[in-house]
Amino acid sequence: MLLHMPNRVFVIDTSLFVNPHARGHFGKSPTAAVKAFLKIIAKMNIELFIPPSVFNEMKNFIEKKTTDELELHIKKRAPNMYSIYLPAAVLYDFIDDIRTRINKGMRLAEEFAKDNHPDNDIKLGKLREKYRDAMRTGIIDSKEDVELVLLTKELDATLISSDEGVLKFASEIGCTYLNAEKFHALLKKIKKAKN
Repeated sequence: MLLHMPNRVFVIDTSLFVNPHARGHFGKSPTAAVKAFLKIIAKMNIELFIPPSVFNEMKNFIEKKTTDELELHIKKRAPNMYSIYLPAAVLYDFIDDIRTRINKGMRLAEEFAKDNHPDNDIKLGKLREKYRDAMRTGIIDSKEDVELVLLTKELDATLISSDEGVLKFASEIGCTYLNAEKFHALLKKIKKAKN
């Protein structure tokens, strides 16, 4: 049975092709993954969208010739930021989460400062890793992330991403989403159902 999706409209995140786990079924490199993706979606009755900012981000990882080809199969569209309704509770929870993360980051920095050895690069690397994890994991942390989710909401589409923060926020505002690691299997099912 085909996984139920409200329609066959998808908003694609860069992580589909850049995240090694997500692109695994498509190809070993981002460029190879896009090429395989284009072969799979050929003649399929699906609509693919991507915010322009995300498409520009994707250009940093994929060869120009391949992004040019992708551009022929995917519609670039920015969300209408002035017409999308979001519940105040979502903003309230987001701000609360940010404050918790800032406090956690501050405690990590204080811990490092108390026991700092200026020439300790290994310790500094660990601080960076812990700080990044405390501040960015599981939260939307860029305008591209926000645009992905808002475009998904506006189009009543299905978001395809492997970014934990993007998927969490999509869930909070009632968007349909699918982890990018499972998109290959869904495309195969859609293609098989067509025949």
